Amino acid sequence: MSGYAGIVSRAERRPWATPDRPWSMGMTWLDLLFAHWAVEPGAIRASVPAELELDEFDGRAWVGVVPFRMARVRHRLAPALPGLSGFPELNLRTYVTVGGKPGVYFWSLDATNRIAIETARALFGLNYLTARMRCERSGAEVRYESERRDRRGPPARLSCSYRGEGEAFGSEPASLEAFLTERYCLYTVRGGRVWRGEIHHETWRLRRATWEARECDMARLAGGDLRGEPESLLAAEPLEVVAWTARRA
Repeated sequence: MSGYAGIVSRAERRPWATPDRPWSMGMTWLDLLFAHWAVEPGAIRASVPAELELDEFDGRAWVGVVPFRMARVRHRLAPALPGLSGFPELNLRTYVTVGGKPGVYFWSLDATNRIAIETARALFGLNYLTARMRCERSGAEVRYESERRDRRGPPARLSCSYRGEGEAFGSEPASLEAFLTERYCLYTVRGGRVWRGEIHHETWRLRRATWEARECDMARLAGGDLRGEPESLLAAEPLEVVAWTARRA
């Protein structure tokens, strides 16, 4: 994999230009699973800030549970630090749009690294929460365990195993897979003002996935329960990502 500095120049599928300022953070995402449930937009509308318009696919909103591992996390001007640059993370997310730029809204982001958690809360306004987590790969299978320990959020737990199957593929434009994965910014709302954090990466390489969910109690902040099997399960190959500090949208 190439260095983070070269990622910005590879932006063929990006729907708008990258920011005209230096990126601030680089990271690599590993062992990532996109698990998504389709819901009626009204089921989550009250749990998403009113300033953000829900982004729908085929008239439905989508709730994503996304477990993965962070690696090589570093500031642009500093090297990755041993003990601080790699940790499990677990996101609960949906999709919104502001000013014609579709992005991600995170209800929560669970992680183990307290320094990264407090930094992300301060710089990006993201609802990072501490959790006890474990992510282990054995061959093609990933075993993932997360139990939230942070009183700033309600209890939440994920216990599952998953694996990608078949040949890797890139999502087709306008497909559900592209809608769920090809997102190049995130949104937060602070003091009634919308902030946009730009990110950039190359196109995801995906595989259809299977999973065994022993417990998936992640949806309290989304306003309900995730019942039944996910409508979409996608395992992703490792991906390098750069991020810019958030600015007013």
